[in-house]
Amino acid sequence: MKISSVLKNDAGFTLVQAVFILVVLALLGVVMMRLIGVQSSTSVFALQGARAYQAARSGLEWGAAQASAGNSCNGTMTIENFNVDVICSNQQFAEGPIGPYDVYRISATATFGNYGSPDFISRRAEMKVGFP
Repeated sequence: MKISSVLKNDAGFTLVQAVFILVVLALLGVVMMRLIGVQSSTSVFALQGARAYQAARSGLEWGAAQASAGNSCNGTMTIENFNVDVICSNQQFAEGPIGPYDVYRISATATFGNYGSPDFISRRAEMKVGFP
């Protein structure tokens, strides 16, 4: 008789354990889903950052080509949904017997999205190039 009375008193204890385990597993599942979402958005932002950098590099090349042709190397363009602003300035130098030559400082900034939005990406690149 003693055994049945002991089992009768502990009958609800298993239900508490089961509910606790279900709550812990549900919270663990929510945390895992959130981590997966963060990881996927991080890789998307890394890819967009690399694309923005390459767009800025393309802007530098465009500016250098315009400067070597004697044209204005300031301008704005769109490359694969990235807005690229190219700004350049030049200085003239003369060293010894070498005649005067121009050194251009070219800066390109590529942006995607609007500033303050969650998908905003911006990269800037600069270079100096000289032409006789």
